[in-house]
Amino acid sequence: MGPFGTVIQLIYLAAAASFVLGLHLMNNPATARHGNFASGAGMAVAIAATLALIAHDGTVTVTGWIVLLAGALLGAGAGLYSARTVQMTAMPQLVSIFNAVGGGAAALIGIHDYTRLAGAIGGVPLSTTVTTLLDVIIGSVTFSGSIIAAGKLQGVIPGQPITFPGSRLVNIMIAVVAVGLSAYLISTASVAGLIVVIIAALAFGVTMVLPIGGADMPVVISLLNAFTGTAVAMAGFVIGNVALIIAGALVGASGGILTKLMADAMNRSLANIMVGGFGTGDTAVAAVAAGSEGVRSIASDDAAIQLAYASKVIIVPGYGLAAAQAQHAVAELAALLEERGVEVSYAIHPVAGRMPGHMNVLLAEANVPYPQLKEMEEINPEFARADVALVIGANDVTNPAARRPGTAISGMPILDVDQAKSIIVIKRSMASGYAGIDNELYTNPKTSMYFADAKSALAELTAAVKAYVG
Repeated sequence: MGPFGTVIQLIYLAAAASFVLGLHLMNNPATARHGNFASGAGMAVAIAATLALIAHDGTVTVTGWIVLLAGALLGAGAGLYSARTVQMTAMPQLVSIFNAVGGGAAALIGIHDYTRLAGAIGGVPLSTTVTTLLDVIIGSVTFSGSIIAAGKLQGVIPGQPITFPGSRLVNIMIAVVAVGLSAYLISTASVAGLIVVIIAALAFGVTMVLPIGGADMPVVISLLNAFTGTAVAMAGFVIGNVALIIAGALVGASGGILTKLMADAMNRSLANIMVGGFGTGDTAVAAVAAGSEGVRSIASDDAAIQLAYASKVIIVPGYGLAAAQAQHAVAELAALLEERGVEVSYAIHPVAGRMPGHMNVLLAEANVPYPQLKEMEEINPEFARADVALVIGANDVTNPAARRPGTAISGMPILDVDQAKSIIVIKRSMASGYAGIDNELYTNPKTSMYFADAKSALAELTAAVKAYVG
């Protein structure tokens, strides 16, 4: 390696260090934005170094440069447009699409490397590496699985588990074909065999995600993110790029750890989640009108009085808040209550929303103070001291049914909302959550239902509180 190559490798290591620093900064909401900038800057430097290396080696033709730059500009433009225009409610879908793009790109690198080796000496088969075939398999599974996940999240594909007789046996057979044939291809090169492996891996990605219900989608997203990182790391080994290896390993490891934490938060094993069949997705059920058995409704004036004269209010955000884009409305109400001396905090469940950290990002966008965002373990002991727990579009994560056996969410850690002195639930209807079971919190004698869209309900409550304190 000459002096120029040494400099490039040092730049790659510096870029990798910025990835590690960025990941560390993302541990804290207050520094997460700086973490994004640090990681982005590192990636920009790594890309620039790669372009310089390609130019120095002179291995790319003019046509190749045109294709390369056109692709880079197109990708950068699409990424910038998506990041600036996507709604927060659609962020999980965007993450899934990004996972698909990363996995697909990594798989293409492995495919190119294998076909290049297979025909390198007059068509004589050559052995290839394990990492190349792992790159193809993991990248292909990630690509197809992430597309299915995005489709489920967007509603293009039904959110409930989709199974058929013998589906698990089919999954096993597909996995055996992909892995078994790959083992054969390590010693005997065959482009036709590679095509079969690709098809099997793509099919496995589809059949792996289809049986998984909406309740498990946050875990699936983080798992596919880990797959993407692993595929990228394998691609780094294939082309000998240190920065790609480290970046992929970081994403794979952090995604794997997050997946385990998310599964633990639901008190379920990863194997149980991957078997599928839990949750009904977004399938709507008939709404129960106010006045139904055991359900009490509340008007905005009565709710405003409780909030305005409370000493401590805990706000519990859920996907309904995101769907209504009501993050700014809840921040305005909280600020108004704080002006009256009310202690306000937010209870964040690990699997609230549709992806890890969904509620944190949503509330940060509305400039909610970071110290007010409290994780489940920290906030649960405080519910007993709360005068009012204001639940906004959160369902399964507040359901006391999780505390007893025999339900779809038995054993799942929940927010102890029912310990508050008074509970106000803002919800459009009595429809069930992802798990497809009734929420026992709604029939609690301390619970009052405010049937309305989250954004309009919060606006009405804010106006009513202003009327009382004005």
